[in-house]
Amino acid sequence: MKRLLIVAHAPSPNTQRLRAAVASGARSGEVEGVEVVVKAPLDAGPDDVLACDALVLGTPENLGYMSGALKDFFDRSYYPCLDRTQGLPFAFYIRAGHDGTGTRRAIESITTGLRWRQVQPPLICRGEYRDEFEEQCRELGLYVAASLEAGLI
Repeated sequence: MKRLLIVAHAPSPNTQRLRAAVASGARSGEVEGVEVVVKAPLDAGPDDVLACDALVLGTPENLGYMSGALKDFFDRSYYPCLDRTQGLPFAFYIRAGHDGTGTRRAIESITTGLRWRQVQPPLICRGEYRDEFEEQCRELGLYVAASLEAGLI
C-alpha cells in the first residue's frame, strides 16, 4: 500500500476545516490503495517523509510567509531528506488572507532545493474565507491520492 503524508499547520477552525477536507478527499471511497497519514508540522519529521510516497503540505500565510511550524518542519527535515527524497511527488495549499505570493515562493524555493516534484499547481485560498475552499482542498487530496494509487505520480 502506498502512503500519502499530509503535513498541515491548522491553528484556526478554518484551517482545520481545510486540512480535514484534504484528508477527506484523499480517503475518498474512490481511492483504496493509499494509506493517508495526517500530521501537524511540529509532529512530523524526516522519518515521516522518508516513509511516504507523496506529500501534501498546508499552511496559513503568516506575515507573507509560511507558518513558523511548517518552516520548523522543513528545518528539521531538509538535510536528512536532501539526498534520499529526490523526485518526491508533492502538492501544497495556502490559506492566504492576502495574496500568498511570499508563502508560495518560500515553499517552492525549499522544495526546489530538495528536488521534490510538484504534481499540482499550488492551491491558494485567498481573501475572506469561503466554503468553496473546502471543496478545492478535498479535490486536491483526492487528486493526489488517486494519482498515487494509479501510479501516475
